[in-house]
Amino acid sequence: MGEVIRGVEFIQILDIRDLLKAVPWACHRRDSEPAATHPVVASDKLFYWLFQQRAERLQPLVASLLPQMEGYVFSAPVLKEREYRLDGLFLPPADQPELPTLILEAQMAADPDFLLRLNAETGCLLQQQQRQGRPIRQWQVVVICPSRQLNFGDPTPVEEFVERRVVWIELLSERLPPAAPPLQRALGMLLLPEAQLPACSVLVRAEAAGTSLGTEIDDVIAAILVSRFSGRTVPEICAMGGITVEDFSSSVAYREIFGLGRQEGRQEGRQEGRQAEAAALTLRQLQRRCGSLNPNQQARIQALPISALEALADALLDFQGPEDLKAWLSGNAS
Repeated sequence: MGEVIRGVEFIQILDIRDLLKAVPWACHRRDSEPAATHPVVASDKLFYWLFQQRAERLQPLVASLLPQMEGYVFSAPVLKEREYRLDGLFLPPADQPELPTLILEAQMAADPDFLLRLNAETGCLLQQQQRQGRPIRQWQVVVICPSRQLNFGDPTPVEEFVERRVVWIELLSERLPPAAPPLQRALGMLLLPEAQLPACSVLVRAEAAGTSLGTEIDDVIAAILVSRFSGRTVPEICAMGGITVEDFSSSVAYREIFGLGRQEGRQEGRQEGRQAEAAALTLRQLQRRCGSLNPNQQARIQALPISALEALADALLDFQGPEDLKAWLSGNAS
């Protein structure tokens, strides 16, 4: 028997432990729309995993807006008044304020309140950034969804917002543009019938060769399939993705899901190794969020137990700068 992914626990990877909690959604369409022929599944954490360290992965999907995304920084801030976390916020370099901020929303199910909610939450974000002294002047909303023809509600009340501000990235095969970038086709694997996945994987890998995604495509496909099929064995997932077990075992997705996630705890040395790797990952994320850390801060973080590193990994998603880290260390670390 192969290793079964169901029940794996995750110790620290900035919410990668939630990557496996893919939820099947009923795809409610308008009465005039054809019934769905396959389930819509996705996890918001998948999109976080895709972009948390590689914001520029989004660029091929928004090429009509941006010819390149060098210097963009990704985050997933909480709208504090609504206790809601955005799927993603892509901020341009500070010295290029003329570039648009991109607000990401992944909506994989029909929802008749979606357009009204999207408009309201975008306004809340702009207001929150203004109050925090980081106003957003230029912005666009990027919606990743199976099809914009799903029942997202009457667009009339927010027609100007939808027409001027929203860019749709559709994933159903019949909605893909002829020149869809490899990442868009790969995300479409969330929706394809299982029998079509091996052929699609071959096509995506061939199209990704020679692009910026070429060296990472196995990781991306693995993460997508793990997100969709959380109860399958490793060999089954590899067969669906056209990936050898050896390639999958050496992928970043495998190391993060299995290498860090397995709580075997039989050997103290292995436990220490996992703690050290978790601390290193946390330090890298903190440096992206808060800038350079001083030696004392680095030492304190490296000494934290795994449980505290998990708490810090969750907290730093809301950090806005080094003062937030100082406050967390003061309140949580000995």
